Amino acid sequence: MGEDERLAAVVGLAQGMAAAHSPRESWRAAALGACRALDGSFAALSVWERELGRLRVLVNVGELAPGEEEFPDGETYPVHRFPEITEFLHERWAGGGGPNAWVETAKGPAGDGGAARAGYVHQRVAALRRRGRGCCVVAPVVLHGRAWGELYVARPVGAPGFARPDADFATVLAAVVAAGLAQTERLEEARRLAFTDALTGLANRRAVDVRLEEAIERHRRDGMAVSLVVCDLNGLKKVNDTLGHAVGDRLLERFGSVLSLCGAMLPGALAARLGGDEFCLLAVGCPADEVVKAADELCRRAAVLELGEGVACGIASTEDPIGPVRSARRLFRLADAAQYRAKALRSDRPVVAGRGGPDDPVVRLADTPSPPAPSSGRPERRRFRGRRP
Repeated sequence: MGEDERLAAVVGLAQGMAAAHSPRESWRAAALGACRALDGSFAALSVWERELGRLRVLVNVGELAPGEEEFPDGETYPVHRFPEITEFLHERWAGGGGPNAWVETAKGPAGDGGAARAGYVHQRVAALRRRGRGCCVVAPVVLHGRAWGELYVARPVGAPGFARPDADFATVLAAVVAAGLAQTERLEEARRLAFTDALTGLANRRAVDVRLEEAIERHRRDGMAVSLVVCDLNGLKKVNDTLGHAVGDRLLERFGSVLSLCGAMLPGALAARLGGDEFCLLAVGCPADEVVKAADELCRRAAVLELGEGVACGIASTEDPIGPVRSARRLFRLADAAQYRAKALRSDRPVVAGRGGPDDPVVRLADTPSPPAPSSGRPERRRFRGRRP
């Protein structure tokens, strides 16, 4: 491969990782780009899990051997089987540099590469032979100045073997992969912050809106049950006014922990803080009665929180007789109306929309036409505040 072709391969790898929308897509783009750049038949990207003392394979691409999967769940290898890794695993490198790549063949080590260790050679060579591969090049990936993992590219038996220039090129590719991984980390952190409430660590309103829209679409398409629990933490204003906002924040944090605990009773439920003293649980695919049971437990635990005055809790589920739910907004309105009725009744148990008989007051309230939208043009969801059910 000429210099222009190698430059194009590096650019292609970088562009592939930059276009990825998730860590998995980024890993796959890294492995595929390296495989093409080095004219390999197989490539893998693996991460070193220091705390567990093992190498975990993230992705395999190309010609997979029997037993290999593209995104394996449990393909791991103990670090002690790779003595050459222990030489740099806990080292740091200024400027992002690090150890060079090396070449191995099914006959044994090729070149000096720093990898000619008896135990290590046995493991690599045995793996090559077992999977019908003739040679491989292994490039350590260094991220934030520390060994992060390795990039592995192999060729089949009978293909031209890798040479020292290939190992040097693999070192360059590993540096490009490290840059792509760093970018992926930054994007994931930005997404996490965008969908997380800073005080409680729960999901925020934006996350609920996205997840609820997806859930309602599944409900319309497949009939999937969707349930929403909306609750207001009582007594927060009194705590803020008398003891200060720092104490109020601690109360919000403690209630957030209780909400998470009760949400764990519902597989896959999303616990969120909508803002201020308002929280919610979103459950998809869970029976409505199970959601009510979790909300009952939430009310019970909230009632004994120090400084708090319990919680007003409302539930709306597509499994209950609430009429057709064609939008996320309607389910929110129903759950909100149920929560306001619970507050008006000073109920220590959740109020469930649709379970009040043929003329259910919650459904009637939720279906009352909204007042005009604010001047901003955005609909006001909390329109029930102050209305008596």
